[in-house]
Amino acid sequence: MVSSRRYHLAVCALVFAAFPHLGTCAQEKKETAALNEGLRKELLQRVKEDQDGRFAMIEMMKRAKIATTDEAKKANVAEAKRLEAIDRQNTARMKEIVAKHGWPGKSLVGVDGANAAWLLVQHADLDKPFQKRCLELMREAFKRKEVSGTDLAYLTDRVLVGQKEKQLYGTQFNQVDGKWVPAPIQDEANVDKRRKEVGMLSMAEYTKLLEEVYKPANKK
Repeated sequence: MVSSRRYHLAVCALVFAAFPHLGTCAQEKKETAALNEGLRKELLQRVKEDQDGRFAMIEMMKRAKIATTDEAKKANVAEAKRLEAIDRQNTARMKEIVAKHGWPGKSLVGVDGANAAWLLVQHADLDKPFQKRCLELMREAFKRKEVSGTDLAYLTDRVLVGQKEKQLYGTQFNQVDGKWVPAPIQDEANVDKRRKEVGMLSMAEYTKLLEEVYKPANKK
């Protein structure tokens, strides 16, 4: 059975899963050709499965009318277990990819493929040492302009919060008494400045979008 803590983590991760660049000012253009098209397509397919599962979870969460029924609770737990299995499979595959290629940046798999690789690692919460290793690889890749600064910011926050430390960019939220609240932030007075540097919306704008995504469905 999925523990309540693990289920909570699955729920809190949804917005960043379904909308990996929620809060960015512009979407990077897709490259017309990738060095390894087969790997690119595999990464995109894995992200599609990841996204489909998380969109389903979001819709279940929004059905406030049945949220307290036993049937709904069982469905939510079953969906959380399915997402956990997907995450485990993707993490195992990303380990193989990183071992063979190093970090799969845009020169190897295109801009969208590199973004997909990041998202799969963003959800590798069950293997935090691997997440941290990938963060180090992404930092080096960023210097070579192989990865997005926004992707790097998200994984930076994910690793910091996973280590019980304060985040830098305010990307990680928790739901408290029905409201979305960011996890503690380092130098919070300058967080919007840091966000702007990597192409993100302000915290106020981002929080508003987040609340809209999770707005409960209208009761009938």
